[in-house]
Amino acid sequence: MAQVAFVKTNDRAAGVNKALDLLDIDAVKGKELFLKPNYNSADPTPGSTHNDVLSTLVRRLQSMEAGRITVGDRSGMGDTHAVMQQKDIFRMAEELGFETTVFDELDNDGWELMEPPVSHWQNGFAVARPVLDADGIVQTCCLKTHRYGGHFTLSLKNSVGLVAKRVPGDSYNYMSELHSSPHQRRMIAEVNAAYEPDLIVLDGVEAFVDGGPARGKQVSARVVLAGTDRVAIDAVGVAILRYFGTTSAVSQGAIFQQEQIARAVELGLGVDSPEKIELVTDDPESAAYAREIQSPVMLNWRVAS
Repeated sequence: MAQVAFVKTNDRAAGVNKALDLLDIDAVKGKELFLKPNYNSADPTPGSTHNDVLSTLVRRLQSMEAGRITVGDRSGMGDTHAVMQQKDIFRMAEELGFETTVFDELDNDGWELMEPPVSHWQNGFAVARPVLDADGIVQTCCLKTHRYGGHFTLSLKNSVGLVAKRVPGDSYNYMSELHSSPHQRRMIAEVNAAYEPDLIVLDGVEAFVDGGPARGKQVSARVVLAGTDRVAIDAVGVAILRYFGTTSAVSQGAIFQQEQIARAVELGLGVDSPEKIELVTDDPESAAYAREIQSPVMLNWRVAS
């Protein structure tokens, strides 16, 4: 079973803390962590990670006795350093005592080529070494659709920011390959085989149900999710998008038939059916909301409170 903490809230900081309380995990103690946010752009949340989520998560990891924490990303819609500057991340790093890394500024040795034996990537893909060298990996993602072929961008899609656009000294454009491929959603899942997360936090207080990833049709979804299973997190996220009415691509078929999720299951990256997902709540409002999300899409996961 994969447990997903499910918290109905309008308060991001309170939601993150409560979700982690519900999980009751101790997977980060003593580990040097890489924390992957969503800084594809500096657009307001859900276009990018909200600062309340990042600061609350960093403080919470520190209280869980994590070692050094490094926050980094590669933006897809702008210069990463400029995006992080606009998000005030460098000032926040000084205030809270975490490190930062900008993947655009890594040299050739800062990337490792991954060549899976079975993959839709023509020549594999390059992953940032600061991620691979970390003792543990935490990611925080948003809840939104993706109009450029990904269909949705939750935890699996957030991992694309760990992959190089170009490696210095090599002209090959990995992102051009990704975005021009009919296998884009399968390739998104395949990136995730490069690492295993210790923790995932999804901020769904606001969501894009159409458009995205930077701007779109926004709804107040009022939820924070947390867990360790990317497939489970994304399955619940897709169910929430469907609950509010979303694109035809995200609405089609069974959730576990969505290409990102189906390929992740093939690769053994998470649970293989909704029956193996347990939504964990500890208040009546969250439990009722979880059952509302479950009902319209006929999911068989268990709501535990």
